[in-house]
Amino acid sequence: MRIVLYALLPTIALHVVFFGAGLLVQIVLGAATALVAEAVALRLRGKPVEPFLKDGSAVVTATLLALCLPPLAPWWLIVSGTAFAILLAKHLYGGLGKNPFNPAMVGYAVLLVSFPVQLLQWLPPAGMDIDHVKLSVGETLSTILTGSLPQRLTWDAVTSPTPLDALRTNLKMGMTMAEAHAAPIFGTLGGRGWEWINLATLAGGVLLLSLRIIRWHIPVAMLSAIVVCSSVLYAVDPGAYAGPIFHLTSGASLLGAFFIATDPTSAATSDRGRLVYGAGIGVLTYVIRTWGGYPDGVAFAVLLMNLSVPLIDRYTIPRIYGHAR
Repeated sequence: MRIVLYALLPTIALHVVFFGAGLLVQIVLGAATALVAEAVALRLRGKPVEPFLKDGSAVVTATLLALCLPPLAPWWLIVSGTAFAILLAKHLYGGLGKNPFNPAMVGYAVLLVSFPVQLLQWLPPAGMDIDHVKLSVGETLSTILTGSLPQRLTWDAVTSPTPLDALRTNLKMGMTMAEAHAAPIFGTLGGRGWEWINLATLAGGVLLLSLRIIRWHIPVAMLSAIVVCSSVLYAVDPGAYAGPIFHLTSGASLLGAFFIATDPTSAATSDRGRLVYGAGIGVLTYVIRTWGGYPDGVAFAVLLMNLSVPLIDRYTIPRIYGHAR
């Protein structure tokens, strides 16, 4: 778990570069909540506290959830989402190793369904020539803890849609893909700033693969499915559908592929099952992004495929010689 956190450091660093120090505050709040919730749950279950607090799993859950939230999200979002993830999505099922759903994605899905407005309050990335959205560290901390911006700013002036959200909105307004991409929030490959954040995530994922912390089947299957789906529709109508590079560099595709979908507890067991599982997440992610009600479908795709894991394992785990199924 500590190696996973180390692998996330490049992603966190570039996130801070483009969106400010809010993410660091969210991680601190989330990690503190996760450790407290973990200790309370372990006490109630009569389990030893110290070994589980030191295993790093609760902090990983909090960090992944923090990366999914807007950097200026009010403190109670990360606190309530993390508490829900640890207490209900993890310990309600028996704790680490027994949870059928990814805890961080459960927490995020609950927040997204319950508080959609707050989860749309993203800052524009650095480099868009919007000087008045720059907040100091003190102003960032104050905004997160009080829910109010400095008097010189308003939420309408500060917030900006994510690249996936902006693309959906522009296409619904009748723009072509070329016209939609002319907006300043888009960069050379995908979303401005998000391109570099996703490349940092890719570097962290490669590190996990090289150290054999994760196996290649789920990331390759998930990303390949997104590339195939987006390539087919882009070839059919490039004016209405984004290409594969955009889908890989604008949302949580790489974070989901290397750090979320690879959770060993909630993923499929066999190598063949992992390929099916990862491909299913990739297809569902693209379907939700293109025709669903949410700009980025990684969280819901992961949870839906978590639900399908028992069925996948039933038909993909090799039968032991001499034993009936």
